[in-house]
Amino acid sequence: MNIPLTPVRFLRYAEQQFPGKTAVVCGDQRFTYAQFAERARGLAGVLLEAGVQSGDRVAFLSLNCHRLLEAYYGALEAGAVLLPLNFRLAPHELAYILNDSGAKVLFLEKEFLEVVNSFRESAPNIQTFILLDAPPQACWLSPKNYEDSLASAAPHRADVMEFDEDSLAELFYTSGTSANPKGVMLTHRNIYLHALSVSLRFNTNTDTVELHTIPLFHANGWGGAHSVTFAGGRHVMISRFVPAEVFRLIERERVHSLSLVPIMALALVNSPERPKYDLSSLQWISIGGAASSPTLVREVEEKLGCTCFSGYGLTETAPVLSTSQIKPGFEREGEQRFVAQAMTGCAIPGVELRVVDFEDKDVPRDAKTMGEIIARSDGVMAGYWRQPEASAEALRGGWFHTGDMATINEDGYILIVDRRKDIIVSGGENISSLEVEKALAAHPNIYEAAVIPVPDEKWGEVPKGLVVVKPGSQLSESELIEFCRTRLAHFKCPRSIEFVEALPKTATGKILKKNLRKKYWAAQTNVSPEFAPRK
Repeated sequence: MNIPLTPVRFLRYAEQQFPGKTAVVCGDQRFTYAQFAERARGLAGVLLEAGVQSGDRVAFLSLNCHRLLEAYYGALEAGAVLLPLNFRLAPHELAYILNDSGAKVLFLEKEFLEVVNSFRESAPNIQTFILLDAPPQACWLSPKNYEDSLASAAPHRADVMEFDEDSLAELFYTSGTSANPKGVMLTHRNIYLHALSVSLRFNTNTDTVELHTIPLFHANGWGGAHSVTFAGGRHVMISRFVPAEVFRLIERERVHSLSLVPIMALALVNSPERPKYDLSSLQWISIGGAASSPTLVREVEEKLGCTCFSGYGLTETAPVLSTSQIKPGFEREGEQRFVAQAMTGCAIPGVELRVVDFEDKDVPRDAKTMGEIIARSDGVMAGYWRQPEASAEALRGGWFHTGDMATINEDGYILIVDRRKDIIVSGGENISSLEVEKALAAHPNIYEAAVIPVPDEKWGEVPKGLVVVKPGSQLSESELIEFCRTRLAHFKCPRSIEFVEALPKTATGKILKKNLRKKYWAAQTNVSPEFAPRK
C-alpha cells in the first residue's frame, strides 16, 4: 500500500493520538491538537470559498504566530501552495515575489497594512487581501478578518489518497543577495521526508517543547513546523526575538530546544537579563544560518547551561543537511569539543554530502583540501520556480551544488571555510574569510566580526576586518591584528581593522558582505579579472 507522503498527515496523526494535548502556545493563547487541526481545516474552507484552486499560491505576511503555523497545514489541505513572505523585505521586493509567484491570496498582519497598501496596485494578481489580527477597515481588504472567516467557513478535510506527493507544497524565495530572489519549490514528499530525518536526528518526541525563535518564513523555521507536529510536541511562538522575552518563555513553558543564528546567540549570552530567569529546562541549542565559532559555542554552553552545536542547510534543501552533534567515535575533550561542535558537521539521516573540486570529483578527506559541498537527499528542492536553466545548473549531475566551500575529514565531518564568492584571493593564495572571522571572534572583547577583501596594489586584494566591540570595551587596531597573528599565518591576517557600531544583515542573520564591499571597490575601475570584487 502506498499512501501519498504529505505533511498534512502529520497534523492528522497528532490530532488522533494527542487531541487534548497542548499543541501551540502563542502569547496568552493555547490550542490543543484537536483545536489546531480544526482551525487548519477551517482555513482550508476559507481558501476554497475564496476561489483558490489546486496549485494556487497563497501568501502570508506575518510574524511568527499560531495563524502562520496553521497555514502550513490549512493551505495544503485546500490543495494550495503556501508562500511565507519575509516581512523585512522592502515593498518593491515583496511586489516582485508576489508577481513572480502569481499568488492569488495575501494574508497580512495589521502592522504591514501600510507596506502592502504601497505596492498592492503593482501586484494585480492578488485577488483577496485578508487581515489576520484586526477588524478590517480599508476598502481593499476582505470584509472578514481571519478569525471571522474561520468562524463562518465550512471546514474542509481533503482525501489524503488524492494528494500528489510530487506536487508543489511550499514556495520559499531566496534572499536575493546578488540577483532577484528565486522561488525554491518544495514538494509534499520533500517536506514529509525531511521532517522524518530531522525528528530522527534530534530525537523529537511528545515531550519536546520547542521555541520558534527562527522566523517561519525561513524554510518552515528550519523544519520545526513539521517535525514538532509529527511528534506531538509543543510549539511555543515568539513574534520577535527579544532576549528577555526568550528567557521568560523558556522559564514559563519549560522549553527544551531552540535554534538561533549567531547574532541571536550573542545577544542571549551577553544579555544582562539572563541571570533573572530559570533556564534549567533547556536541553540543546542549535546555531545555524551563518558560521559559528568555538568561542560562541562554549559561551552558550557555559551561560545558558545546555548543549550547543551547529547546524547547516539551505532553503533549497528544506533546509537541514547536517549537524555537529557529536556522534559515537568522534568524542573530544576540553576546547577541542567546542571546536568540533562549531563545525558544519555530518549529514543527518537521509542526506548524502560530498566535497568536490571544480570537476565534481571528491577531494581528499584530509580536513585540508577545499572543495564545494554538494548534497543529495529527499529534501532537496524540485527546482527553482519558472527558472529551468538555473535549476539545471544547481542540480547538475543529480546533486545540489550549494556554493559553499569546505573541507571534509576521514570521519565525514565537514567544515565550511567560506562561500565560494567570499574566498579572498591575495597574491594567488586563497584565504577563508570565515577562518579570519573566527580568529577575530575569539578575542574576549569582540561582539561580532566580518572580513572582506579590499583592493591592494601589490597583492590585488587583502583581508580587512570590520568589528563590533562589546559595550564598555576598548581595542586598538594594532592590538587586534597582533591577536590574529598569534592564531593565523600572517598572510591571512587582516591588514586593517575598522570599528563599526553594527554590521548589515539579512532577515536570517547573515552578514551582507556585498554591502560592506561596495565602499572599498566603488572606485576600482581597472581591477584585473582575478581580483574583481564579488557581486
